[in-house]
Amino acid sequence: MSIGEEALEMLRETSRTFFIPISRLPVGLQDAVMSGYLCLRAIDEVEDHPMLDNHTKAMLLHAISRTLQTNFDADDFTTALGSYQQDLEEVTLRIYDWTMLAPPDIAPRVWETTAAMAARMAQWAESDWVVQTEADLDRYTFGVAGAVGLLLSDLWGWYNGTQTDRVQAVGFGRGLQAVNILRNHSEDVARGVDFFPAGWGTEEMQAYARRNLTLADAYTRALPSGPVRDFCTIPLALAYATLDALARGENKLSRRDVLQIVSQYTAE
Repeated sequence: MSIGEEALEMLRETSRTFFIPISRLPVGLQDAVMSGYLCLRAIDEVEDHPMLDNHTKAMLLHAISRTLQTNFDADDFTTALGSYQQDLEEVTLRIYDWTMLAPPDIAPRVWETTAAMAARMAQWAESDWVVQTEADLDRYTFGVAGAVGLLLSDLWGWYNGTQTDRVQAVGFGRGLQAVNILRNHSEDVARGVDFFPAGWGTEEMQAYARRNLTLADAYTRALPSGPVRDFCTIPLALAYATLDALARGENKLSRRDVLQIVSQYTAE
């Protein structure tokens, strides 16, 4: 099995939202987007790890960030993860493989985003993820998701010259992250993290998510027909459906609902 095939299999195991839209991207662009997704998933698994304390998370995230800023090889990541390798998920342990997926002329952009995000995640771990105000929430959602929107815009431009509104790109990432925060709120609180600003409930967070998804709508509508727009349409549709399900008191979309929504946008 090639590294690309292994990456697709890892993608299948780690994301029901992005597996299908990424798997439908054309050659070259698929490798670049998959590299970005799996690199960011690798550090996300460190941030959310249930068994690591915040100090350890920050140390590992800083180490990954510093490594990505060097002329790294596989051994450098082995050193960065050190004695914690036995505690980490495979997607994290194989981060070097994911960095090598993207075509060489765009790979450094993926590395830059991953390094910057890992550093921001480390800072949030050091501050115990304290979110008191909407500005705090904006900083968090930009750091871990809005920046992803900017990366995707750069990948579209690299692939075929597609130009996008970068404020809307931030809204795209930020809106999807706000939906994740709503969906995972109970689990986050149970592990001692609350991304809701002081005084906010689900109504305020729903409104925040929908404001940003309005930007995501504009971002997606402005894209030319083709694989890039198709890629953005599916997670956006799933985000709206998830908000509606949560508003009805459901915990998340059922697998049946997910497949039904995806089928609407993938029918030939």
